[in-house]
Parts: sequence; structure tokens; C-alpha cells
Amino acid sequence: MTRPLVLFTDETDLDPAPGRALLEAAGCDTVLAALPSRADLPRELPEGAERAVALVVGYARIDAELLDRLPKVGFIATMSAGFDMIDRAAAEARGIWIVNLTDAATEEVAAHALTLMLSLERDLRGSLAVTAGGGWTDDVTAVPRRLSGLTLGLFGFGRIAQRLAQIAAPSFARVIAHDPFVTAPVHGVELVDRDTLIAQSDVLSLHLPLTADTHGAIDGNAFAAMRPGSSLVNVSRGELVDPEALAAALDSGTLRGAAVDVLHGEPPAADHPLRNDPRVLVTPHVAFLSDGSLEHYTLDPARNVLAWLRRGSAPRAAVTGRDTAPLLPTAG
Repeated sequence: MTRPLVLFTDETDLDPAPGRALLEAAGCDTVLAALPSRADLPRELPEGAERAVALVVGYARIDAELLDRLPKVGFIATMSAGFDMIDRAAAEARGIWIVNLTDAATEEVAAHALTLMLSLERDLRGSLAVTAGGGWTDDVTAVPRRLSGLTLGLFGFGRIAQRLAQIAAPSFARVIAHDPFVTAPVHGVELVDRDTLIAQSDVLSLHLPLTADTHGAIDGNAFAAMRPGSSLVNVSRGELVDPEALAAALDSGTLRGAAVDVLHGEPPAADHPLRNDPRVLVTPHVAFLSDGSLEHYTLDPARNVLAWLRRGSAPRAAVTGRDTAPLLPTAG
């Protein structure tokens, strides 16, 4: 039996070596490419890449043109929970499976979201600036809000948002959520419609996948409907928020501040205006990161590929493809 080739499309922030070693030990060949995250940049494939049967994807854009150059691919494993870098329609048309990481860093991202909102509400950045500048209590100008009088709103109520609700609820007066795919209350959270969520949240935390429907979901109209002096937290995707509308909301005072782990067009330019805006906390897309999550992010995509190679199908797929004959013997 010919050894199946698995193409790692890009290295991203994670070391691909553990996943490659796992696949190679199981009887696969692997190759690492350096495909860009933007489809308008040149994309050079390694020699022999056309025989790849599976892809492990970080941030690389996977579109119809690229898939046409990789005609044997039947399976795509992502190194993330999101799979917006993949042209879903193109994959479905070709019968390609897509399996994402659904629970690799639920705890970490929820904890990071809570850390961001607490840091923002307690004006941690301002306090640190005071002490770094030699000042003390009398030099503090911002007065934080009492958390127990605030409503936390969760836009999207999947695993991460539900975990955040568990750990944040004791600190807030009320936790509300909107998600059209969740119909039963979880952890005592009140489910509301979108307009109510935006209008009644003092702290609005985003937990949406990036789709055509959610792109720019937080726009000028959404900011205009928010409570004056509210705050925004985003640990999902930068493209959920209209950047010009965000800047306008900060300037107008509609937002007292924002805390984000994601931005448009990552990595952002060194002079990106949000990097040093005193009203905004920006972390460098690290909400997923911990010693425990790294093992899942580096090994689980390879494990997902192996499962498909051995059975010709994939449970818990984000996109269901064609069943095929196994390309590797079942592990003994």
C-alpha cells in the first residue's frame, strides 16, 4: 500500500513536528508548505504535493483554486475551532470532509475572556501606567464600575460562552445570551433575542463563528443600540466587528473601552491604531494558549487525519464528505 501523503499547509504559531511525527509513525508521508493566509498572495506547493490526500490547516486560505491543484484531497483537519479559512462550498462540492477542533481550548478561551473583561472594568492598564510613571492612588483618574451591578451579555452561546457563564456569573448581576441555535437555558443564563442582548448588556462578549452572516455583525447600528458607557470583549474573530464603527463608538463614548484578542488581518501592522489606544486592551491572539491546550492543538489534527485514513469517514465532522475506502490499516 502506498504511503498516503498529508500536507501541512502552514506552520502558524504552533510546532507541526509532533503531528507530523505521529502521522509518519503510523505509515504516512508528510510535507510542510508555507501557504499564505491571503489568497491574493503567491502560493507555491512543495514538489509532489498533488498526491496529498489530506490537509492540516492553520491560517492558510483553502479555496477552489487551491483544491483544484490538490485533486486527491478528501479530508481537511484544522488546527483551530474556526474553519472560516476554508471555502466550505468548494469543499462540499468535492466531497471533502472538514473536521475542526471543537474543545481543545474551551477552558482557556473562557478564562481569557473573563481576564480581559475584568482587566478592562478594573482599568488595569490605567493603574499600571500610574505605577510605572511613579504615581500612586491620588494619580488615578478612572473610577471602575461595580461588577455586581452589571449585565454580562454573551453573543453566541456555544461551549466557550457556556463555560464563561459558569465562571463569570458569580461576579455579575445578570448574564444574558443570544444564540439562534440554543433554545434551552444553560447555567441559569437568560436567553434573549439579539436586540435585547445588545440593548441590555453592560459588557458584551462575542463568541460567534465567522460566517457570511456574522461578518461585521457588530457595526454602527449595533453600537448605536448599546448602552452608553458599555464595553466590548472579542475572543472570536476580528472580522465580527466593523473597525471603523468600533473607533467611532470609542470616540463618541458609546463604548467606555474594548478588550480584544483578535483583529482584522492578523498579524496587524505595527502601527495598527488599536495597539496603543489607551481605551483598548489588545492581546496577540493567545486566548487558546496553555500547556494543556498545546498538546491538543498540535496532535489532535493529526489524530483526526489518522481516524479518517483508517475508516474512510469522520465522526463529529463540521462538513460531511464522501465515505471512501480506508487508506491505512486499523491500528492494532
